[in-house]
Amino acid sequence: MDGPWQMCHKTAYEYGRIANEAAKMMKWVDPSIELVACGSSNTAMPTFGSWEMQVLDECYDNVDYISLHQYYGNPTDDTMAYLCKSEDMDAFIKGTAAICDAVKAKKHSAKTLNLSFDEWNVWFHSNNAEIEKWSVAPPQLEDIYNFEDALLVGSMLMTLQNNCDRVKIACLAQLVNVIAPIMTKTGGGVWVQTIFYPFMYASTQGRGETLRAIVDCDCYQSTEKDDIPYLASSVVHNPEKREIVVFAMNRSLEEEMELSLVFDGFEACKACEHIELYTDDLKAINTEDQQPVVPVNVEVSDAVANKHSVVLKKHSWNMIKYTY
Repeated sequence: MDGPWQMCHKTAYEYGRIANEAAKMMKWVDPSIELVACGSSNTAMPTFGSWEMQVLDECYDNVDYISLHQYYGNPTDDTMAYLCKSEDMDAFIKGTAAICDAVKAKKHSAKTLNLSFDEWNVWFHSNNAEIEKWSVAPPQLEDIYNFEDALLVGSMLMTLQNNCDRVKIACLAQLVNVIAPIMTKTGGGVWVQTIFYPFMYASTQGRGETLRAIVDCDCYQSTEKDDIPYLASSVVHNPEKREIVVFAMNRSLEEEMELSLVFDGFEACKACEHIELYTDDLKAINTEDQQPVVPVNVEVSDAVANKHSVVLKKHSWNMIKYTY
């Protein structure tokens, strides 16, 4: 709604008023529904921040979430700057949550508004692809993802997990063919792209409650940002299964990382699985015929303790599972 390229584009005040009246009527019919107000299209919008503030000033009492959208790309082929885009995503989330809380305070409200990150992914490979006019069902926006895209998607998933206290909805856009982890071919054939694997493991193994890990690691500077941690990570605890799952990415392009883990407050833990996604070629892609980017199982120690050490290969994404 904030985009001047859209039909029926509105100012923040106009949209906020309409959203509030629509929300009132919808909840009169069904008070149990939850509603998402449209936030900024991305952080680069000149109205980001002021848009959220004014929209919520009009409709805060009758909505339950505000939306965020963000896509990232690497058109300049600057890998070190690209791999830290998840830090921008984290700032976007925290900034939007702060605006929600400012409106909450202004209105003396007891309600905390949550966030819906309902469009996120890597999207840039297909931006200049030509489409033959009048062709039937042409391929559109079919990004072919490489390994460094998988690393960024993996760290974006960690960012969403680390902000799950406010981000209650998060939708990868999309799932099949169009900027997607799964590809199909007309007439048959299906395969998974590089970004499929971090999404799969985060979805299936990232179940439970996210722990706020205290992280200490070296940092680097990129052309866009300073003080970027070499380690991107999240930790998910599943009390029903008595499992702790550590997601970890080494952003370094040159050196392995020794990751030391201390599980204070838990009984002695034992590593039971280490999944590693790595290839030396950052530009490697998966095709129907060849799959050079696939996860592998790494041998784990059978030690039972509260302190563990694991080696992360350079520019690798990892999932390490512990039981206690």
